[in-house]
Amino acid sequence: MLGSSPENALMPSPSLENLRPFSRWKTTPRWSIAVFLLAIFFTFSSFGFVFDGMDMGRQPALRFALSVVLIALFAILYGVAGISFRRRFWIPMLPIFLLQNLCMNLLFRWLPDGPALTHFDSAQLAHFHSRLVFDGVSAVSAIILGYVGFVVVSITEARRRIRVEGEKAAVDTELAAAREIQQLMVPEKLPAATGYAIEDVYRPAAQVGGDFFQVIPLAGGQTLVAIGDVSGKGIGAAMIVSMLIGMLRTISRSSRDPAQILAELNSRLVEGRHGGFVTCLVACLDSSGRVALANAGHLPPWLNGAEVAFAGSLPLSLLAAAAPEQATLQMRPGDRLTLMTDGVTEARDAQGGLFGFDRTQSLLRLNPSPLALAEAAIHHGQEDDLTVISILRTA
Repeated sequence: MLGSSPENALMPSPSLENLRPFSRWKTTPRWSIAVFLLAIFFTFSSFGFVFDGMDMGRQPALRFALSVVLIALFAILYGVAGISFRRRFWIPMLPIFLLQNLCMNLLFRWLPDGPALTHFDSAQLAHFHSRLVFDGVSAVSAIILGYVGFVVVSITEARRRIRVEGEKAAVDTELAAAREIQQLMVPEKLPAATGYAIEDVYRPAAQVGGDFFQVIPLAGGQTLVAIGDVSGKGIGAAMIVSMLIGMLRTISRSSRDPAQILAELNSRLVEGRHGGFVTCLVACLDSSGRVALANAGHLPPWLNGAEVAFAGSLPLSLLAAAAPEQATLQMRPGDRLTLMTDGVTEARDAQGGLFGFDRTQSLLRLNPSPLALAEAAIHHGQEDDLTVISILRTA
């Protein structure tokens, strides 16, 4: 058998997506990003007020305002670059540093300091005092606003991370339950079938698939083989499949007729008001080589590389009065019957081309191995769950 198989955006993550620049910002709420950037702006704008105080308030008012804004904006650029590029932060840091120095030098040349004051009259002293008080109050206020912003973002992101991890844990629990149910869909070891050698390949497109198959030994040397596909994915489809397999095993104790088995399955699904639909093909293998088959909307089987003709039949759970068609084959030693799901024929390459029935037929005639067919479809471009069962008549 072929085996089956947001974090906080401001925090490091080992995924490939988070190794790309700016990828962390895509999963972070816009509100958190806005508050975070404002917190950087206010925190580093305080440097502008401190520098003005150190300069004794001699800066022209326009240069003072512009320098405060520029210092804060470049701090935001440094922060964004550091978070986005992580270990490669030096790549954007040097250009940003050079640009900042250029802008500040141009600003200082355009609006130079006023003349140094050696003596203060009462008016100049009052102005200097009020300027220092303004700088001090503004610096403290900016720092408080900045740290309040950081605290708000930290709390918000911590709550979001806890919520995301809780949701992830719930999904993991659901997938674990679905994988346990999956063991019912896909038996790990097939029972022996008198007069036949049965091989299978199963490859889900996701962690939990909608394909299923069963090989059920019956009294008198007969063997029941069923293959199907449930619409939908995940735990919901897995639950439907587990119910189907339970029904199938129960019905097979009282009936060996494939058409009757499918009719009974359909009746129970319709009564249970199951949403969606199920395609299913059932074959009853007799030790004499006689094979009875019934099909409910599933792909027809292939005998020695040729498609076995079936009249149109509806999938299960769509119509209460549906009557699946039944056919009988006589297999001789060396004959091979191949059952599959539409994940094989509907494999699609990068250009949108389907794997298709013609390619399937060619491969079955050249190499009837189920593994070879499955690998060819997977290599072509798997999009859906894929199952192949090969039934070889040995005696």
